[in-house]
Amino acid sequence: MVESRVECIVLAAGSSERMGRDKALVKIGEETLVGLTVRRLAAHGLSPVVVTRSDIEREIAEAAPSSKVLVNPSPDTGRTGTLQIGIAELDAEIGTGYRLLVAPIDRPGFSDSTLRSLVSSERTRCPEKDGRGGHPLIISADDVGRIRDSPSDVPLRDLVEPERFEVNDPLLHLNVDSPNDLIELSDSLAEL
Repeated sequence: MVESRVECIVLAAGSSERMGRDKALVKIGEETLVGLTVRRLAAHGLSPVVVTRSDIEREIAEAAPSSKVLVNPSPDTGRTGTLQIGIAELDAEIGTGYRLLVAPIDRPGFSDSTLRSLVSSERTRCPEKDGRGGHPLIISADDVGRIRDSPSDVPLRDLVEPERFEVNDPLLHLNVDSPNDLIELSDSLAEL
């Protein structure tokens, strides 16, 4: 079996209401959360496409200059619609038949070993810790097709059913929603 290539989309189109400021642009040390995420993904040979909102497009592009930045004109449609923006761009650039790593900007607590395991999988999978699934998510080529062809408002959980694999990532379930979450992430970066 020939392994299909892996593309990558970083989801950064959320409203960040609980944080009170744009999560993707908060500082973690000397870089933004989007810059940190893109750098970590690129270190594994991925070329992340960042999908965001129009009001922060310029700042995202400055924070992640090595990435293509796309705008979801209707971010309220949810994760599936945001993914479809990135998928349409990837399809136009490289064609179909790829696996897709999806990394939500507010879920950066995955380890490098978890990322390696995901990138090597041909199946739709996500990490799991303490009985709860986490992120990022690798989506098989077939499931990418299912997302591509679905209405944009259908929740992603209704389109794919990831196989879970156990990891020991202490921050896997960290959801960056508050200043305390940023402190926890900053204090634990070396462990990722």
